[in-house]
Amino acid sequence: MKSTWQRMGLLAASLAATLLTGAAFAADPQKWQLNMTPGVTDTSKAVFDLHMIVLYICVVIGIIVFGMMAVAMFRFRKSKGAVAEKWHHNDKVEIVLTAVPCLILVAMAWPATKVLINMADTRQSEMTVKVTGYQWKWRYEYVDKGVGFMSSLARTSDEARQLHSGIDPATVPNYLLEVDRPLVLPTDTKIRFVLTAEDVIHAWWVPNLGWKQDAIPGKINQAWTEVKEPGIYRGQCAELCGKDHGFMPIVVEFKPKAEFEQWLAAQPGYKLPENTALAAAGAEAPAATVAAAAPAAPAANLGAAAPTAN
Repeated sequence: MKSTWQRMGLLAASLAATLLTGAAFAADPQKWQLNMTPGVTDTSKAVFDLHMIVLYICVVIGIIVFGMMAVAMFRFRKSKGAVAEKWHHNDKVEIVLTAVPCLILVAMAWPATKVLINMADTRQSEMTVKVTGYQWKWRYEYVDKGVGFMSSLARTSDEARQLHSGIDPATVPNYLLEVDRPLVLPTDTKIRFVLTAEDVIHAWWVPNLGWKQDAIPGKINQAWTEVKEPGIYRGQCAELCGKDHGFMPIVVEFKPKAEFEQWLAAQPGYKLPENTALAAAGAEAPAATVAAAAPAAPAANLGAAAPTAN
């Protein structure tokens, strides 16, 4: 029996170590990762903290409940001559078992509501990005900048996923989590997202940002983010949008502000603020340029090369 308890202790220690290791992940998903990522934004860290508090509460409750069951089964087993009582419930215990979860829910409602309100507050945003979901790709538009493009599954992943391709997916970097054109954004900037879809319901989800938002045809949803450190973060469509739903990844690259401005200025259709009057006079047609860069040829986008500024 002693060795059994020792093995259980080792298992519990291993599980705790795995959870703590999972808590340290901050970038891409890792193999055998069990826990949520703390992410790279204040919102994601607040969500992660709430999640961990609830997890600890559940662990304590689980230990108490299953511990009581184990003690009862051992002490009052039939081989010891235990005789079952005639009563089938206890009012005081039932009241306690009802009241305690209610109190926990009420206690958690306050911080959770505060986080939800903050997540919905898109005021004082410094730039806006429109995200449109298509089967099975994303279109990104930098509102008022004249820049927009499609982002599809990278050719390497698309070729490896085909039947009889002969390509081992394990040899493809970021298999099914790579795109031909990532969304590039600046750091230290509050960015407002407006999300919609053109065909069916999609959901834009990058776990490191701490939220996911539905993209629904005929409806505009909002969200925002602000990332402090440059980096590349990956996600996927989180709505079952069709047969190729699993091949609709999302890649967001955050660059320092100055580097982002250089990248943006190099994109086709970019509209300088001081050129607005010239554009209005016909010297430049940003809208047409953007339209030409967009959704007309999904297959071509799938095979397009990586972003020129990357």
